[in-house]
Amino acid sequence: MQVLSKMTPVPITCLEYVHPWTQSCTLATAELMIVGVQYCLRIYAAVYALSLVMRGRIPTLPELRKTLRGWLQSTAFLTTNAFSYSMLMCSIRRLTGNYNFYTASYVPAFFAALISIMVERSSRRALLALYVSNVATETMWNILQSRGLVKSIPHGEIAIFGLSTSVLMYCYRKNRQESYRDSMFDVVKFAIGDSEVMKVAPSSAPVPEEPTARTSKSPKYPLPFLQAVLQAYLQLTGRLKAMGKHRLCRHRYSCLYDTLSSGGRMFSIGLGIQVVMKAVLQMRKFIGRPELIRKTFLSKEIARLGLFLGGFTSIYKMSSCLLRHFTDSDSPMFAFPSGLLASVAFAFYSDNTIALYIMWKTLQITYNWGIEKGYLPRVPGFTVMLYAVSTALLFHAATIEPQNLRPSYWKFLHSISGGRICIMDRSGFDVYGLDTSGQIRTMMQLCKTEPILQGQLS
Repeated sequence: MQVLSKMTPVPITCLEYVHPWTQSCTLATAELMIVGVQYCLRIYAAVYALSLVMRGRIPTLPELRKTLRGWLQSTAFLTTNAFSYSMLMCSIRRLTGNYNFYTASYVPAFFAALISIMVERSSRRALLALYVSNVATETMWNILQSRGLVKSIPHGEIAIFGLSTSVLMYCYRKNRQESYRDSMFDVVKFAIGDSEVMKVAPSSAPVPEEPTARTSKSPKYPLPFLQAVLQAYLQLTGRLKAMGKHRLCRHRYSCLYDTLSSGGRMFSIGLGIQVVMKAVLQMRKFIGRPELIRKTFLSKEIARLGLFLGGFTSIYKMSSCLLRHFTDSDSPMFAFPSGLLASVAFAFYSDNTIALYIMWKTLQITYNWGIEKGYLPRVPGFTVMLYAVSTALLFHAATIEPQNLRPSYWKFLHSISGGRICIMDRSGFDVYGLDTSGQIRTMMQLCKTEPILQGQLS
């Protein structure tokens, strides 16, 4: 088969390509809008309801009104992105008379994203841009890899996570929250505490001593075994707390106790999250097959998140303390070796999505601080353009080369379009040598998605 140039026009109409189930461009756009509204209302209802629950209190009437407006506005944003994409593909075909590799999806998707993001609240645009750029980065790497331009790097996600985390920890230790606050700093503070923040000089006041196991009155238990276990635990923690720490360490007790207690706390949280998720998501399976309960909760997989969170916290805190002991000084630069060492724990729960999210979040923080300090110029509309460019790449991949797209994003597009993304006739673009039609069939089998029949569409 002859492979055409990317700019070579393909003699295919929007009826054959965009909406083969109907001859009307207007009707096809209206159908996408109706289906999109129904899907987006359900999705954002869950999102905004969860945000209210996470506040931990009964919302006031003004808060409910604000949530309702946000729910409807976010629904309008995502629905606009869906139906304007179809409308612009038909419009470009009418203006140019044909399609090529770029106008088949990327160009209309870019302008559709540019229009729709302006509908969304400005406070949510950065979060949306961060998400789509995360997925687009992985998609672009897959595209380059499929063309043989790059090769997969073993444990590359761990390297990305380690470098990004080191920079993020450096920013956190500089403690610039007074001038620039970010929600990511709250996550870091929850994981490693505020003892690693370069905020004030360490206090020379003596640390109040904890009552030891010998002087404290432990509660009486009816079983001598429980009493002995509690007594041994109190003695052990008392000795760990009493061990020495460096004068520049800002944690209350010894370095070893701080490391073990922080790591144990994060391990328990990670394990608890996995247990709850397994229990909720597989409840139906557990009811039908009770033998799966023991197999699921005793597997190694359920401890992976806990091992990652606990290992990362323990290694980071211990290496920071050792650096203070060896150098007899404290510096935000310690975040780089400590972060790189701690990132080894990411091998327990390595995930491209997490690594890329940390990378983009770190870039966002450093970019904003660079603007604040006058090191970088402020680019008007940068967030909007980042969203449009990234979303256009994702829509292009879903249309022309879907095997390079993350399966979860393909399922999202399948749902928001009511299955119409599967029945778009892409056979005319097989001339570009990417086996587009074959990739569509593969993705449908991989993600177990089925196109909607023509009779159900009309």
